[in-house]
Amino acid sequence: MIVSFQGKIANDIWTTNRSKSLPKDFWVRAKAILTIMHSTSTIEDLKIKGQPPNIRLHKLQGDRSEFWSVTIKLPWCITFKFKNGEFSEVRIENYHK
Repeated sequence: MIVSFQGKIANDIWTTNRSKSLPKDFWVRAKAILTIMHSTSTIEDLKIKGQPPNIRLHKLQGDRSEFWSVTIKLPWCITFKFKNGEFSEVRIENYHK
């Protein structure tokens, strides 16, 4: 279950299905991934439900090692922390720039 958002883009997609800051052709996929996240309580379940197409689930490294990432469509990703079945600090971002 999603318990918190960090940043306007993820919150906008979740509540209104759109965001001025995310390309329009990514909106539906972003909302679908957020919906899957909200309906699951394990990382493995997220990986299974996110297929196909591949969401490229992976743990981030370095100063963001507490975060996970899934791909909406490169370069845009959903990043989040996961603990005790809860997704927190959920954010949509292009952290590759």
